Amino acid sequence: MTTLFLAVGLSYVVIAFALAILFVYGFRRSFTGNFWGAVTVAIVGAFLGGLVDYFFADIIEQLRTINGVLNIFPPIIAATIVLSIFASLSERKDTYD
Repeated sequence: MTTLFLAVGLSYVVIAFALAILFVYGFRRSFTGNFWGAVTVAIVGAFLGGLVDYFFADIIEQLRTINGVLNIFPPIIAATIVLSIFASLSERKDTYD
């Protein structure tokens, strides 16, 4: 059972790392903390997506693809949303006087 949790956690970290690489180097987005800031936020987003998968698994059962154990879509979607929000906040310039 512990091996399953470690495998799922490692999968979420790999998904987050790949999305951070895509956003930082592919889309050329700037983040607070540069690449490592993006990785940190993507990891949080991926685990939030995993929680969504856990709580709403019966609704998104049709998307289950990897050996019937891991649904990769909620962590990818959540990490992408969180990274997009973080990128827009990082690029925003405060113009308060």
